[in-house]
Amino acid sequence: MRINIGLKCSECGEINYTTSKNTKTHTEKFETKKYCPRCNKHTLHKEVKLKS
Repeated sequence: MRINIGLKCSECGEINYTTSKNTKTHTEKFETKKYCPRCNKHTLHKEVKLKS
């Protein structure tokens, strides 16, 4: 089953990206370094739930 998730900047707290993930194969929280246009640099983005 795939769910939609948002990627939230760990510095400014803004949700900049959305993606989906398979909950059966990836049970841990997703985090990656992505570009944040508000901070104007690459920062760590962590998974948050989106309102459906």
